[in-house]
Order: sequence, then C-alpha cells, then structure tokens
Amino acid sequence: MLDVTHKTLLEEVANIHDMPKGAYNIRKNGEGVLRNTTENINIVTKKDKPGIDVIIKPGTKNESVHIPVILSQSMNDLVYNTFLVGEDSDVEIVAGCGIHNDSEATSQHDGIHEFFIEKNARMKYVEKHYGEGKGRGEKILNPKTIIHIKENGVAELEMIQIRGVDKTVRDTDVYLEKNAKLIVTERLLTDEAQEAESNVTVELKGKDSTAQIISRSVAMGKSKQVFHLNLRGYEESRGHIQCDSIIMDEAVVSSVPEITAYHQDAQLVHEAALGKINSEQLIKLMALGLTEEEAEEKILQGFLR
Repeated sequence: MLDVTHKTLLEEVANIHDMPKGAYNIRKNGEGVLRNTTENINIVTKKDKPGIDVIIKPGTKNESVHIPVILSQSMNDLVYNTFLVGEDSDVEIVAGCGIHNDSEATSQHDGIHEFFIEKNARMKYVEKHYGEGKGRGEKILNPKTIIHIKENGVAELEMIQIRGVDKTVRDTDVYLEKNAKLIVTERLLTDEAQEAESNVTVELKGKDSTAQIISRSVAMGKSKQVFHLNLRGYEESRGHIQCDSIIMDEAVVSSVPEITAYHQDAQLVHEAALGKINSEQLIKLMALGLTEEEAEEKILQGFLR
C-alpha cells in the first residue's frame, strides 16, 4: 500500500518511520488509506465533502494525532478537516503534505483546516510542506488554517516549507478570546523560480489575549516571497510580529505589515528585517576551513532552525 516513495514523503513531512503511536489518518493520492483511533481521539470521515473530523475528548493529555497527506500522482486534491480540541486537553497534531512529481502535469493539494480549541485546552500544531521529483510539472500547496481559541486556550503553530514547492499560498486566520494565547513559528525557503505567499490575520478579541508570530525565510535564485501580516487588537491585549528574511541571488521578498488597535490598551508591535547573509559570520566560518558554499549552507541552516 505504501511504497518507498510514499514512505520517504511521510518521513519528510511527518517524521514517520513506522506507523506512529496514537491516532492517525494517512491520505494518499486523494484517498484515506490508513487510520487508527484511540479511546480519547476519534477520527470520522466527512459525509458531505472530502475530509475528516478529529474529535479530542475533554481532559486528553499527552496524546498525538498524525494526519499527513502524500501525492505521487498528477492531480488536484482538496480536503476539508475539522478539529475539536476538548476542554483541559493537551495534544499535538502533526499534519503536512509531501508531493513527488515525475510528470509534466501539475500536482496540487489544497487543505482547509479549522480548529476549535475549547477552554483551558492546549494544542501544538506542526505542518510541514515538501516537494520532490524530476518532472517539470509544478508542485503546488495551498493550505488554509482557521483557528478559534476560547478562554485560556493556547495554540502553538510550527509551519515549515523547506525546498521543493513551486507555488504556495498560505492563509492563516486566528481568533482569540479572553486570556487566550497564540505562538506561531514560520520557516520558509524558496529557490529557482518558486513563489510563496503567506497571509496571516490575527484578531485579539478577548481581554488579556496575546499573540507572538515569528517568520524566518530564505529566498534564493529568482524566487519571490510575499508576507501579509495583520494583527488587530479589539481589547486590552498584546501582539508581536517579527519577520526576518535573507535574500540571495536575484530573489525578491516583500513584507507588508498591518497592525490595527481598536482599544487604547492594545499593545501591538511589528518588526521586519530584510537583507543578505552576514559577511562577518561567513568570514569566521571560512576561517575555520569551510568553503564559501559550505559556510553559506551552515548559516542558512542555523537561521531556519
């Protein structure tokens, strides 16, 4: 059912070597192929459209859900997933999509994920995108993530795309209620003629809600990156956005900030830094015996860690 190519993709996007412990749902070429549920985590196939409902019972602790998608055919795959994270739970959800395309035709996956994080619940969500293959057909990934965080809830997001994806538009919308907390770490690398767009909108609706968004990217070749980062404070709240990018070759990076306060006690900050590799770091590493290419790679690895 899963050949060497599929297993390689699973390892890249979800760090799966064997079948993971806990709940999982593996989607291959537009169809669910492997599933496991637990006493506390149920996975149900949607009846009205492609996708699943992941239902996590209140009080669930130290459990995980893996829901990777892998494509090894030229196709346009669309999936809608809904996650209900019960009160007082603490779980990790590992998603991600890997595409292997050896053809001349496009292979595309669009995933729409909506999360409902109940009171006092905590969720860590890891999403990694990866593309490979010798064909000239494009590898396209367009994720949309919608998150509702109720009182005292916490959402920690780790969004990663390192090489191989020709085009991506990532839309992320988050709504926070009283004392809710959001932490986002985004890491992105583009090369050749690849294009990436990231649109993040965070609405601090509740008193004492907080958000921290850190985006780090490297643009190489003739690639293009665009970041639209929107932070809106409707109550006494705190939000911080930091966008750092390294530009190489003929690449182009654009960071478009928007922070809006609808309350006098909303404290919102945006920082953006675009530039080349630090020459002093490069010289120090080359003095230790690394070639210029090896030194650049070492710096980029550390920057995107």
